[in-house]
Amino acid sequence: MPMRPGRLPMPSSHDGQTMNRQDFRFFHRLRVRWAEVDMQKIVFNAHYLMYFDTAIADYWRALFMPYEEGLARLGGDLFVKKAVIEFHASARLDDRVDVALKCQRIGTSSISFAGAIFRGDQLLITCELIYVFADPVSQTSRPVPDLLRDTLNAFEAGHEMVRLVTGRWDELADAAAPLRTQVFVQEQGVPADMELDEADATAIHAVAFNRLGQPVATGRLLQARPGVAKVGRMAVHQVLRGEGLGRQVLHALLKDAAARGDKEVELHAQRSAQKFYEGLGFSTHGDEFEEAGIAHIEMRRTLND
Repeated sequence: MPMRPGRLPMPSSHDGQTMNRQDFRFFHRLRVRWAEVDMQKIVFNAHYLMYFDTAIADYWRALFMPYEEGLARLGGDLFVKKAVIEFHASARLDDRVDVALKCQRIGTSSISFAGAIFRGDQLLITCELIYVFADPVSQTSRPVPDLLRDTLNAFEAGHEMVRLVTGRWDELADAAAPLRTQVFVQEQGVPADMELDEADATAIHAVAFNRLGQPVATGRLLQARPGVAKVGRMAVHQVLRGEGLGRQVLHALLKDAAARGDKEVELHAQRSAQKFYEGLGFSTHGDEFEEAGIAHIEMRRTLND
């Protein structure tokens, strides 16, 4: 029979301290679906652990860390050692709840997260998750790498999680080229001989690096004609799209365009990215056309807005 979560007079975390929204800087919002409620018309208890597991994937995105590639670079993986859930009140069908997480302790090989689920300001669920950093094959524990430790501590302290670098192709090709190949050639099917071209040598390039040193977004700036810049090759790691990286790269390129005296910027946007650029002040010009078999539209904006 499904277990009905009890109602405690004083919501608390596992160390006995009251847990509030203000204790967290990371939240993942979700809506309770029909398939997640039981015969008591409340969320079935096992789904709360799934909620936290879903949120932890978004936590890594907040660190701008592609999880699989990042852990491979660090020479290990994370394995769940302990997961404890405490019930305070029930979530119900169509509730919009916020799943909160914070890294509260990093040991020699373990990483402990505190979690909570809120409906508005009401605390519904608390959670403790303990992961062990370990060899991915033997699953024997290893010390948490300093890079991972520093990344987690920096996020919880509210520090910047990406470093934006602009420069020449000979300075940034090793970072930008593999990411562009991954996005345009492997993912979108653009011919490799079209993706990397002679314009790279004269362009200004921007690359965003996460705290592990991984390139996670890139773009380039050309001189289309006197006073008019052209942005292109905007690429964001697939796992991290929607996290604001493209906006950061574009702003860096627009800043460089304005610094050299350009008054207008144009670009060829994929139709799927049109609304993204419209939100940054670009407007469409002309009819739709194809580049490398992908629908595009020309977009422009001035730099003196």
